[in-house]
Amino acid sequence: MKKLLATATLATVMAWPATAAAPDFQTPAPIAYLVDMSSGAVLYSKDPDRRMPPASMAKMMTVYVAFGLLKSGQIKADQLFDVRPETWKQWHGPAAGSTMFLSTGEKVSVDNLLKGIVTLSGNDACVVLAEGVSGTEQGFTSLMNQQAAKLGLTNSHFGTSNGWPDNGVTFVTARDLANLAAATIRDYPDLYKRYYSLPSFTWGKTLGAGQDITQANRDPLLGHVAGADGLKTGHTDEAGYGFTGSAIQNGRRLVMVMAGLDTYNHRAEESIKFMDWGFRAWQAKPIVAKGRRVETAEVQLGDASTVGLIAPDNLTATLPAGAAPDLQLRVVYDGPIKAPIKAGQHIADLVVMSPDMQPQRLPLVADKDVGEAGFFGRVWAGLKGLFGG
Repeated sequence: MKKLLATATLATVMAWPATAAAPDFQTPAPIAYLVDMSSGAVLYSKDPDRRMPPASMAKMMTVYVAFGLLKSGQIKADQLFDVRPETWKQWHGPAAGSTMFLSTGEKVSVDNLLKGIVTLSGNDACVVLAEGVSGTEQGFTSLMNQQAAKLGLTNSHFGTSNGWPDNGVTFVTARDLANLAAATIRDYPDLYKRYYSLPSFTWGKTLGAGQDITQANRDPLLGHVAGADGLKTGHTDEAGYGFTGSAIQNGRRLVMVMAGLDTYNHRAEESIKFMDWGFRAWQAKPIVAKGRRVETAEVQLGDASTVGLIAPDNLTATLPAGAAPDLQLRVVYDGPIKAPIKAGQHIADLVVMSPDMQPQRLPLVADKDVGEAGFFGRVWAGLKGLFGG
């Protein structure tokens, strides 16, 4: 199968004369990455592929695995897992870091464990969930690494369910964390909405008085950036203060990662500035309206020789605010495309190129079903191929 590059002819879209450089942003964070999920545009990139310890940001993968098990029915939200005495002993007290304040011998639902992981960053909750699902934490981390491989997180590896320092066994990159966050939002939107933006959660009792323990969500964007709804902070002495966050405004969803900051407050300040800049300094520019045919692709061994490539939604590119950049558009696909093809199947991309920016790839889908050619159609196609017809 040959590689076919087809150039789209969207003159009306490309008729913007001026160019604009990408807007500038400065941050003391040694690692920073910002992407617009709506277009795939990378808005900022500072050492995004440096391997680093994730601290509690590793818990996003624990939650992603759990979401998959919930969606497939392999576990239930009301299913109860035991807090083993050995687990409680290891993960309680000041030396155990963030905790949900679980009690030994307690039975806790998957639903509450997830709230304890996401909202409270409970190290104890992660291990109880992992042991409940897989028997051992090591068995669960195997699931985490399998999912990382499926998602293409090639620079990440997980040795714990909670990101506790493990002499470098667990590592990630900012790019991988952003891709994991995007996958969570894309693959499990209802579960993401349910668990990732709770402002606080109450679990456990104080010693002596026995009062309820309520802890606030550590997400620095919640309540400070419009549309903020996740994801996860992290901190260890080794990793510094980090955060993977997301917010949506006017249909644009941004995902950010910052890591290596020196204080809790510094993380909050820089995260808010970074996300605000992403929405303020950039704008969505309409490219193709939903349902519009952009190009036609050749079909191999189909009952039709071509198929239309259309926009599955209103496609937009992310561009510097207040400017009219010079765009070049190109349709890219592996072709000819082999039948059968289903209407709505993603079979091509519209690549948007602009000076000083990385290309943005927007999906194009088939406009109709194309079945496989019958016997005589396959014979005719073979003869054409043989004689160059």
